[in-house]
Amino acid sequence: MPTATYRYRALFISDLHLGTKGCQSRALLDFLRKVDADTIYLVGDIVDGWKLKSAWYWPQEHNDIVQKLLRKVRKGVRLIYIPGNHDEFLRDYLGTLLGGIELSECAIHQTADGRRFLVIHGDTFDVVVRHARWLALLGDWAYETALVISGHVNHLRRRLGFTYWSLSQWAKLKVKSAVNYIGDYEHALVTEAMRCGVDGIICGHIHHAAIRDLAGITYVNTGDWVESCTAVVEHYDGSLELIHWLDVQHGSGGSSTLQAEPTQTVS
Repeated sequence: MPTATYRYRALFISDLHLGTKGCQSRALLDFLRKVDADTIYLVGDIVDGWKLKSAWYWPQEHNDIVQKLLRKVRKGVRLIYIPGNHDEFLRDYLGTLLGGIELSECAIHQTADGRRFLVIHGDTFDVVVRHARWLALLGDWAYETALVISGHVNHLRRRLGFTYWSLSQWAKLKVKSAVNYIGDYEHALVTEAMRCGVDGIICGHIHHAAIRDLAGITYVNTGDWVESCTAVVEHYDGSLELIHWLDVQHGSGGSSTLQAEPTQTVS
């Protein structure tokens, strides 16, 4: 049955964490069926090699996501995969094609209005990942624990008619050390953009979606598909937009996706 596809000049998506139970695969499949772009950037942590090493988890829906992306490539979409720290095993294949997907350490994307953006996962600017991998692994465990707690809380909230609530997102906004961590990360990325002489930077890694101007640099973080289910799109006029897909699904806004020019396609 045909469904409306909303097409953009470019799509930036990261931190899917395929291979984990935390991946919101159902929402992600819905998104990939309804949203398309001339160029798609996979901005790291698409596959979670850390988790797959310790326990294999790969349900059919995760296969479907990979197949959906490969199908887009076969239909002419340019797909650039920039590995992150969780899928760092793919960094051994940088500069090669994998099923038509370009593997690259980073990329420069020029928008329709002429702005140049450095596209990079961002883990190389995370001091914890760079200098204390054991602490990064501990933080990964703590994050997963927060997801489990959030799951139990949200099960009760749904039964009571309340909306989704995230413990980890709440902690990021309320706990001073977490707020400082995000601020330090953003500052490091903006400094790198200045060094490279670009107008902005597009990254992922910290699961905290944002589009904001910092010191004259456009800082863009695509978020994640473990909790927030967010992505960034470039319209054909060069403007960038952050899409909150769960809000779109629930009809509560969060995107002008529904204002884009739809075309009819078979999913």
